[in-house]
Amino acid sequence: MRNQYHFVTHWRVEGTCGEVADILSEPLTLPRWWPAVYLAAEETRPADAQGLGQRVRLHTKGWLPYTLRWEFEVVESRYPHGYALVANGDFDGRGVWTIVQDGDFVNATYDWRLRAEKPLLRNLSFLLKPLFEANHRWAMAQGEESLKLELARRRASSDAARAAVPPPPGPVTYAAIGLLAAAAVAGVGVVYLARRSIRKTTKRDRGTHAKLRRSGDRGRAVRTARDRAARPRSSRRP
Repeated sequence: MRNQYHFVTHWRVEGTCGEVADILSEPLTLPRWWPAVYLAAEETRPADAQGLGQRVRLHTKGWLPYTLRWEFEVVESRYPHGYALVANGDFDGRGVWTIVQDGDFVNATYDWRLRAEKPLLRNLSFLLKPLFEANHRWAMAQGEESLKLELARRRASSDAARAAVPPPPGPVTYAAIGLLAAAAVAGVGVVYLARRSIRKTTKRDRGTHAKLRRSGDRGRAVRTARDRAARPRSSRRP
C-alpha cells in the first residue's frame, strides 16, 4: 500500500549500551533532549516490573509544516539491548530498537514499520511519499545528534561542565520553512530566467546565421552573374 512505510535507522555514538538504553527507555524526557521532533510526552500507563506495558502519548513533528499525535506501548524489553513498541494514532506500526556494544561505541538500530493514518499522509502518500520519507530521515538525524549531546550532558561532572554542553537542535519553525520555500521559489525563478535568456540568445543567433546565409547566397549569385558577364562570348554555353 502507498501509505505504508519502512525505515531502518542506524546511530553510532560513543558510550555503553546501558547509557543509551537508559536514555531511550525514558520517553517522558524526549521533549527535553530531542526537541526538534518531540513537542510533548505524557505517560498514560506506567511500565510493570519487567519494563512492559508502558503507554505514552506523544505530539511530534519534523521539518514539514504538520504535526503528529500518536501513542505507543512497550511490548518487549531486552534491557540494555533494546525494546519493541507498537504505535497507534496518526499512524499505526511497530518499532524495534536494537542496541549493540562495539568497543567504545554503541550501534543503535531502529527498525520502524508503519502505516500512515493521518488524512494528509494517507491521501497524499501516492504523490509526496519521498518528501514524507525525507522528513523522517531528517528527524532521526536530529535524534542522533541530540543523543550525543544528552550523553555528554549526563556524563558532566559539574554544573559548569553540564552548562557548557550545547543545547540540542530545536524544532524547525514555520517561518524558517517559509524562508526555505521562498528561497526555493527564487531559485526556480532564476533557473527559469536563465533558460529563457539562453533560448532568446539561441533564437537570435539562429536568426543572425540565417541572415548571413541569405546574404552569402545573394553574394554568390552576384559573383556568378559577374563571372558570366566577363566570359568571352565564344566560351559561353549556347
